[in-house]
Amino acid sequence: MAFINKSAKEIQVKIVYYGPGRGGKTTNLLYVNQKMSAKFMGKMISIDTRGDKTLFFDFLPLSLGKIRGFSIRVQLYTVPGQVLYNESRKMVLKGVDGVVFVADSMEVQREANVESFLNLRDNLADDNLDLQEMPLVLQLNKRDLEGSVIPVLGEETMRDDLCQHLKAPAPVMGASALQGPGVFETLREISKITIKSVHYKLRS
Repeated sequence: MAFINKSAKEIQVKIVYYGPGRGGKTTNLLYVNQKMSAKFMGKMISIDTRGDKTLFFDFLPLSLGKIRGFSIRVQLYTVPGQVLYNESRKMVLKGVDGVVFVADSMEVQREANVESFLNLRDNLADDNLDLQEMPLVLQLNKRDLEGSVIPVLGEETMRDDLCQHLKAPAPVMGASALQGPGVFETLREISKITIKSVHYKLRS
């Protein structure tokens, strides 16, 4: 749930990047951190395990405009992709306002994508949140591998794998978090629909 600081006239919105291990969640935030102007961005905090896997979260605060005179501060987090860290995933999801699901385009990750997506649904439900009502963007990452020797899933296949679990379609973005295409497009889309959702809740 968005946090409203009336004295500072600031609304804090939390967006979580979710998905299977090594799918590109942290790489998305690293790319944003490298390319975005420092005046819009705070310090990135990352906690890693051995093997450079994110154990807890990456946190990157951004400032994005105003609503009714309140500054909007967007906080970006990632969750660990490994199944054994599910309690950490749940902790990071607490108070989430919007989700980017980062799916891995490699064929060998097809089952892991679906497993992680259903895990997202279940973890939200444990916190009395409904995936069907959550601002959500599906990012199909590693599209830069198309044409390489690594077998890659088709975008339609990936879309079907994930959207069959949704009552209404979510925005889908092809991306290469490593090289940049689709990273800011994903961030703009999830920020737009999340802030719109928060604005609606504030009015009701």
